[in-house]
Amino acid sequence: MYSQIAPLVLFAIAASFSPGPNNIVTSYTSFNFGFKKTIPTMLGVVIGWMTLVIFLQMGSGIIFKQFENLQITIKIFGSIYLFYMAYKLSFSKNISGKSSPKPITFINTFFFQFINPKAIIYALLAISMFVDVQNNYFRDSITLTAVFFFGAVGSQLTWCLIGKYLRKFATSKKFIKNFNYSMSFLLIVCVIMFYV
Repeated sequence: MYSQIAPLVLFAIAASFSPGPNNIVTSYTSFNFGFKKTIPTMLGVVIGWMTLVIFLQMGSGIIFKQFENLQITIKIFGSIYLFYMAYKLSFSKNISGKSSPKPITFINTFFFQFINPKAIIYALLAISMFVDVQNNYFRDSITLTAVFFFGAVGSQLTWCLIGKYLRKFATSKKFIKNFNYSMSFLLIVCVIMFYV
């Protein structure tokens, strides 16, 4: 594994920092509610993602190989949830016209990891490429988990700050609405990319 640290780090950077559901939701939440109210959103992503990675390393990858329909089911439900999130991002105003006072919660982002196709695919790929099940399973698992933890924290903070500092340029309701529409559109693109 030590000879594979550099490829693992590069893989983790690509997986963590590329635009995806988690990063888009974090940026959206930070843009609309500020850094402090985005902390639970980020914690949900990081803790949920790490729980997923550890869970998959403990052997559930075998389950996915044996039950291919389970992967398809997760992909479909994850896609439906992303469409729902895109709808919520686009129409983030209630009937009175005021912005919703509630950012996306820890629970939402934590449990989303288990139906997030991008997260599951990247985790399974990383485990299959970088964990030697026969010889150094424990060492490789710890290394992979640590690298992905730092990648997740770094990407969440980066996308949160992007959202926060874009807010400084939000001088009109139109800008805010367009930003929310853009985030919604990116989520829909993520769903489409799962099937291409």
